[in-house]
Amino acid sequence: MKKIYLLFLCFLSVLFYSKSLMASAKKKFKVIAFYTAKSDLAHISFVHEANVWFPKMAKEYNFEYDSTSNWENLNEKFLANYQVVLFLDTRPEKKAQREAFQKYMENGGGWMGFHFAAFGLNNSAVPQNWDWYHNTFLGSGEYGSNTWRPTSAILRKEAKHPATANLPETFKAQPNEWYRWKNDLRNNPDIDILLSIDSASFPLGTGPKQHEIWRSGFYPVVWSNKKFKMVYVNMGHNDMDYEHKYDNTNKSLSSSFGNPDQDKLLINALLWLGTGKKH
Repeated sequence: MKKIYLLFLCFLSVLFYSKSLMASAKKKFKVIAFYTAKSDLAHISFVHEANVWFPKMAKEYNFEYDSTSNWENLNEKFLANYQVVLFLDTRPEKKAQREAFQKYMENGGGWMGFHFAAFGLNNSAVPQNWDWYHNTFLGSGEYGSNTWRPTSAILRKEAKHPATANLPETFKAQPNEWYRWKNDLRNNPDIDILLSIDSASFPLGTGPKQHEIWRSGFYPVVWSNKKFKMVYVNMGHNDMDYEHKYDNTNKSLSSSFGNPDQDKLLINALLWLGTGKKH
């Protein structure tokens, strides 16, 4: 009887240990997305979509996704629970939050930022007042200009990277407001430009202002900094029914998700950030 009891205890120990291993392996990594979703219809639309799409991807690819609009959570204790941070539409503004984020990245954390998360322009409501983030980390410096209206573009793969694995050499992206930057990222040895606007896209934008239509030039739209586990993605601005915005329709005319190639880029990048090493 004693032997049977001991065998039963051993069986329970093995069972609990196996379940523990399965539980630890169940989720590869944890992602926390920060957002504001207050100031621009297109950015709000993107955030709402992202907070539906990423949880679906989390189930499919075995990671955990949380989101918060409370930027006070951007602190060392809270970030210690996560392997990847996303900035869906904005950046932190408080000194303590910025310091916590910089420390997190310098200690090997992963980050993906979208569209307006890289915006900074002096003499605007969002000034470029964070030199480490805009010039060292992102490398792009101040915002320069953008295309208008939000339109699709043909993107060209510029480098081999985990984020661009198995992507075609060119593909058509979802409609977006495309940004130009003050700094030429090609001159920064720390930056890996992953995707740029292909010349087949020109003219890009419909105006009505002529400077909102790009007719030539080199425009990086996705890149990584070799010193960090990070990817910046310029996509994240849906086309909206701007003509009727004052009627409170807030109707989205496009989506940033559902494009197989663009979705593949985002999943590739996220899996690399959560499980890989600096490239």
